[in-house]
Amino acid sequence: MTYTVLPLTEDPWQVFTLDLAIDGEEFHAQVDLRYLPAPDQWFLTLRDHSSGELLANSLPLICSRTELNDLLSPFRHLREGKGLGSLFVLRAMDETTTPDPAAGNLTEFQVLLGDTFDD
Repeated sequence: MTYTVLPLTEDPWQVFTLDLAIDGEEFHAQVDLRYLPAPDQWFLTLRDHSSGELLANSLPLICSRTELNDLLSPFRHLREGKGLGSLFVLRAMDETTTPDPAAGNLTEFQVLLGDTFDD
């Protein structure tokens, strides 16, 4: 399985493209990350950059804890059954850290996008 670590910054609105091979298929993705202060939460939107098709809109970045939490698993029916792969938010946790990405701490997490994870 191959995963790409998204290039995160603390900018409250980040847009970038990635050339990926998800499950052996080329995928040119546009990733839009936004921070919304009211819920103190980061959200990810994913588009097919080649066609402009909106694939996943405003997914809250929720960190995996004891088990991997694939944020793209509800979208496996898209792209003619090819799905969007898998998306994980990871961080080493202890009692002093916040559980999910929030204001000022996004770069303390790793967000991975890549092959479909079969649980």
